[in-house]
Amino acid sequence: MSGQPQIVIDKVCHTYRPPRGKPVLALDDVSLSVGTREFLALLGPSGCGKSTLLYLIGGFLPIERGTISVESKPVTAPGPDRGIVFQHFALFPWKTVRANIAYGLERQGMPREQREARVQSLIEMVGLRGFEDSFPSQLSGGMKQRAAIARTLAFDPSILLMDEPFGALDAQTRHLMQSELLSIWQRTPKTVIFVTHDVQEAVYLADRVAVMSARPGRIKTIVDTKFDKNDKNIFKTKQFVDQVDAIWDLVRDEAIKAQGGRES
Repeated sequence: MSGQPQIVIDKVCHTYRPPRGKPVLALDDVSLSVGTREFLALLGPSGCGKSTLLYLIGGFLPIERGTISVESKPVTAPGPDRGIVFQHFALFPWKTVRANIAYGLERQGMPREQREARVQSLIEMVGLRGFEDSFPSQLSGGMKQRAAIARTLAFDPSILLMDEPFGALDAQTRHLMQSELLSIWQRTPKTVIFVTHDVQEAVYLADRVAVMSARPGRIKTIVDTKFDKNDKNIFKTKQFVDQVDAIWDLVRDEAIKAQGGRES
């Protein structure tokens, strides 16, 4: 990462307090900086706090200890500078693709002509031309996620927060969507924080991978993973395979610790 960081996470801790049962320390002393236009993956075993950290950055959870700032301003609530894409699409089932994408722009009061032009350009960008008037129930999983990404891009956030967005897709569709996301990211000046438990996905997509420890989640290490994303044989190159293996070893160690913690 070079230059002034866009997102700064400093000594953040977060505890879940369920109505019943003991409090659970989800994150402990997490510090991390993310540069403008960087693609950062958060990787770690289930329950390590990856999604919790993402929701804290998004302003969806209160910050109990530590600070998170975006463009040097403290995060206190959700904002239009941060768009979030969930695993399960979160589309309005009663609205068409066009209407789902236009929803946020309507609420912002964007004039109709400008709104329609923006929606159509996004439909073209994510490859949904011809499906503008389809409802979510008529779309495949990959198409639903394309529509969800377009809806998030519609209000032009500078930061995309993505919570395992391809986790519910089959392997073939997932790979196509990874390539599509990279293409969109290369064409739009966005910073992306991408939560995943898939090591190969993280290494392929990200500039850097932040590997998190078993709960309570901490940043165990940060690995530089810049490759030529346009190399069609990237998955077969020794450098890529070695990087995936090395990071998988780090994640596996934490997954074993997490498993042991549950068993004790």
